[in-house]
Amino acid sequence: MLSSSDLRKGLRIELDGVPYVITEFNFVKPGKGASIYNCKMKNLMNGST
Repeated sequence: MLSSSDLRKGLRIELDGVPYVITEFNFVKPGKGASIYNCKMKNLMNGST
């Protein structure tokens, strides 16, 4: 299991048996509320994002 601090651009992960690569990664900390990690991933089997 990965923690949020392990995520970075170019990291390859497997989610539900499908391989993905992280193409974009953003950390957002709004003034009020919890921090948010936004992650865009590309499916390595069919190329969809």
